[in-house]
Amino acid sequence: MDASTDHHAAIARLHDDLADYARRWPDEAHVVAHFVELLHDLESAPFARERLAGHFTGSAWLVDRSGARVLLTHHRKLGRWLQLGGHADGDVELGRVALKEAEEESGLGGLRLEPGLFDLDRHWLPERGDVPAHWHYDVRFVVRAGEDEAFVVSEESLDLAWRDVRELLADPATDESVERMSRKWLIRDGA
Repeated sequence: MDASTDHHAAIARLHDDLADYARRWPDEAHVVAHFVELLHDLESAPFARERLAGHFTGSAWLVDRSGARVLLTHHRKLGRWLQLGGHADGDVELGRVALKEAEEESGLGGLRLEPGLFDLDRHWLPERGDVPAHWHYDVRFVVRAGEDEAFVVSEESLDLAWRDVRELLADPATDESVERMSRKWLIRDGA
């Protein structure tokens, strides 16, 4: 397959994954509609951070081997505890983006990406420096830790911490989207 065929196949898979997500989470249909609309606007380079109207990002719900804890970053720029993730920078394989960001931001090796979309979140980022305010269309995937869970804090984070998913639900300071992912994880994990 050439690069163009790979690109089109990845776009088709993302479209199918969005449709599957809408079936699994019908109460989020309005969110999915925003993602599908951006995906269909391929002429505007929706996978590039230079698209200042908004662009795709990829994030990892990075869980430990037991599935009871998730690794969160105290995000340096946003000052909040969030999942690991970042810009696609032109990569249409958002699962690969999420896995790469998890590896880079945690220093962990042996991570495994699980198939399918875990969560979607469209959020507004405030203006910072010469970058105007814009939308992030964050596509989130489950990533499983391997044997080694000793993380290394990167320069993108103020800190990292393994947090018990159940405790996140009970903590009023938990970010709204992290709380939603915690609920989804417990439903999915059968807890």
